[in-house]
Amino acid sequence: MAGSAPEAVLVGLGAIPGAWLRLKVVNHFQPMVPKKHWGTFVVNVVACFALGLVLALNETCTASTGIALLMGVGFFGSLSTFSTFAVELLNELRAGQAITAVVLALASIGAGLLASALGYGLGTHA
Repeated sequence: MAGSAPEAVLVGLGAIPGAWLRLKVVNHFQPMVPKKHWGTFVVNVVACFALGLVLALNETCTASTGIALLMGVGFFGSLSTFSTFAVELLNELRAGQAITAVVLALASIGAGLLASALGYGLGTHA
């Protein structure tokens, strides 16, 4: 089924609500914190946890490839956003905020890795 139309449909069906949720979460955090990047941070960390969980469940259970495509690639793949993260780091650097950029980069990578490991660990014990 590699590269088939049903796979594309599953990914697309997951991507639409994932991208919509990302927009809602980022917009929700915007009034609370002065920098938009904290909303991106939250969705990326949540998506890392969820992708770790989906990966583990896909490996340890008889979960179908369809669920992995719908949720892992589609929903959580569109919920997270590396390109926005990179542009937000660039904006901080362009604004002369190198320390903020470094803190954001390290916090995002560290929290994302930890969240992925926690999700994977939870999934392997499910």
